[in-house]
Amino acid sequence: MTKSKMKLVADESCDFAVVRALRDAGMDVLAIAEVSPTLTDIEVLKIAAREGAILLTEDKDFGDWVFAHRESVESVVLMRFPGAMRKQMARAAVEIISEHGSQLKGSFVVLEPGRARIRGI
Repeated sequence: MTKSKMKLVADESCDFAVVRALRDAGMDVLAIAEVSPTLTDIEVLKIAAREGAILLTEDKDFGDWVFAHRESVESVVLMRFPGAMRKQMARAAVEIISEHGSQLKGSFVVLEPGRARIRGI
């Protein structure tokens, strides 16, 4: 999967700087905040699954949906950056998607400053 063909869905909780940075890097990002900001988490998961997209979020509840409720999704990138380090988040998102996007299929990724934890789903 090349980055130009890779589909991404950014949950409403996703910092819009991440969306802009990914788009600036040439990636296709559907931002829920732009199209339907009142969707529930499950509706967002269903969109990402239907699109075969990587779901980008800052909402830890998606871990429950994927692991406890066994909701199907291509992959999830949960970004956890403390306030003082939020400026690094967009760059980190672009790097992990650009460098490892196709390898993230079937994974739940926790992206933090300086590291990414990847777990199969």
